[in-house]
This record gives sequence, C-alpha cells and structure tokens, in this order.
Amino acid sequence: MASNKLTKAEIVETLIEKTGFDKREIHLIVDTIFEEIRAALSEDKIVELRGFGTFEIRTRKGRSKARNPKTGEPIQVYDHGVTIFRAGKELKESARALRR
Repeated sequence: MASNKLTKAEIVETLIEKTGFDKREIHLIVDTIFEEIRAALSEDKIVELRGFGTFEIRTRKGRSKARNPKTGEPIQVYDHGVTIFRAGKELKESARALRR
C-alpha cells in the first residue's frame, strides 16, 4: 500500500534520479532551501514562491478562556506567532483539478 505523504527523503531521491547529482549535494541543497525559509520567517519576512505559495508569520491573539483538554482547568494563552501558508494560483488550480 502506497503512503499518501511525501517525505524529505523521497524528495531527495527524486532529485537524485532527475539530476544525477550526488546524494550529499542534493541533501545540502534541500536543507539550505528549508533553512533559508526558516531564517526569513524568523526575521518576520514573507516568503513568496511564485506558482507554489506564500509563507508568513502572523500573531494569534491570546485568550484567557482556554482550557487544558486533559484536566478542564482554565489556562491563559498568550499572543503567539503562527505560520500561515497561502497556496499560489497554480497550486490552487492543480488541487481543484484533483478533486473533480
């Protein structure tokens, strides 16, 4: 049975097959791309990958009426950052085509 998720290792293997580059080089490239995205987001930059989508950090407001799901005890949740992804036009169109 095939898995319905794609891992970083599978991406690396596919890139090796398509490019013929060394596995170590591909790993370095993929890790560097992810690190650049992380670094930009940590500097409060918006990461736009045309045709794919946009990553950004937004502030989610805290609240005092939250509850611990295990104990039911009220807890304070403070303002915090959350990562948002908005799919680009081409990704949205290909996703719509899959669900028809």
